[in-house]
Amino acid sequence: MMNLAHWRLLVAVADEGTISRGADRVGISQSGASQALAQLESSLGFTVFVRERRQVEITALGQRVIEHARIMLGGLQAIRALADDSQGFSGARIRLATFPSLVSSVLPALLRDFQRRHPGIEVVIVEGTDEEVERWLESGTVDAGVVMNPAADRAPLMLGSDGWMAVLAQTHPLGRRATESGVALSELAGEPFILATGGCAVNGQRLMADAGIQLSDVRVTVRDWASACVLAREGLGVSLVPESTLPDDLHGLRVLPVKPAIRRLFGLVCSPAGCASRATQVFMRELATAVAGSASGSA
Repeated sequence: MMNLAHWRLLVAVADEGTISRGADRVGISQSGASQALAQLESSLGFTVFVRERRQVEITALGQRVIEHARIMLGGLQAIRALADDSQGFSGARIRLATFPSLVSSVLPALLRDFQRRHPGIEVVIVEGTDEEVERWLESGTVDAGVVMNPAADRAPLMLGSDGWMAVLAQTHPLGRRATESGVALSELAGEPFILATGGCAVNGQRLMADAGIQLSDVRVTVRDWASACVLAREGLGVSLVPESTLPDDLHGLRVLPVKPAIRRLFGLVCSPAGCASRATQVFMRELATAVAGSASGSA
């Protein structure tokens, strides 16, 4: 059965020229996009795209379908803008603070879906350290912010979590063990250490201190998680980084989970200004629905 997701995907693939880039634009996997397009073409009874090695070509009938799809999606956006305007949301702005790693991982799909439903509401992202985010929330500089390990009394919308991982050169002696065995913080404390902070108060040094362990040989301190991985790959030391910040290319690196496992949680909370903003409350409610739907879909 054809639905709006099919039509959005159809237009995205036509615009981007490849199924993979079209899939990225609408926030689904390439295999999921290929299956959805096959279902759509089966329902239509004709081919929309001719798959080439590196791109897709649009058939003559497919071009006409895409033109109609653009009109339909444009009309839907206009209706939604009208609805936002009727509720006083047109021109509303939500200031959202977060730390950089979430901008490129968790948030894009959630924000894209929200702005598709509410084209009249602008979401402005402000990046900062976790300490800066907390200050902005307290002062009301932002309407909402992503914070680390939020307390329950802040009524957070939990967006996810990730585990802390040890990164070291492929040739490091600790790398010989099985991945599932992991590595203890105490085993890393005496190694030449690359301290990566990611602009966050919670980092490798804080994890060690919380466990009653002291780093004995900090060789380099860097702000960027990626830089720590590069230095570890070169054999300059070991490091601790969140799993979501690991590079796509792990060549030359050995990655082991910390055991016992340590996870960082991130949740979205409102500032006093955000609690008083109708647009921000709509934003929070719809993101909560999207997060719940994503969780149930992956269960």
